[in-house]
Amino acid sequence: MDVMKAIQSRHSIRAYDTRGVEEEKLVRILESARLSPSAGNRQERRFVITKDAKTRKMLSEAASNQSFVAEAPVVIAACSVESEYVMSCGQLAYPIDTAIAVDHMTLKAVEEGLGTCWIGAFDEKEVKEILAIPEDVRVVALLTVGYPSEIPDARPRKSLSEIVMWERWSL
Repeated sequence: MDVMKAIQSRHSIRAYDTRGVEEEKLVRILESARLSPSAGNRQERRFVITKDAKTRKMLSEAASNQSFVAEAPVVIAACSVESEYVMSCGQLAYPIDTAIAVDHMTLKAVEEGLGTCWIGAFDEKEVKEILAIPEDVRVVALLTVGYPSEIPDARPRKSLSEIVMWERWSL
């Protein structure tokens, strides 16, 4: 699958069938995150993988009671062990670097025939307690992974002319 096809095929999946995710597919998805770029090549991202049903249920409760989190056979907590580094542009590096890694995983999952949902609505303190993540580590996102039981229709996107400006700001 080429990259544009993966981008066009990616949807936020909130309904999973009961099949587990094969270990080799999960490893390839994690490898895509490992290879993602990071500011200054700091590679501060870390990933906590859970397949345990009880733990996934607790994570779903920490994620605003979103039941599909418990139904997904795999939940990945995308974390950063360094949260103070500021890039020369003035932006914190950790949320950007971790987001790039998560995005790589979502696209690789599509190629593997799997679905994902990127979750930002969660109680970070609860997630840290559930997964024994140290206090100084930031949890940036949760990512559900599994075989979709349904694929939603594509959501509307703005046209290029609404989001792109050439040479200078002109909206």
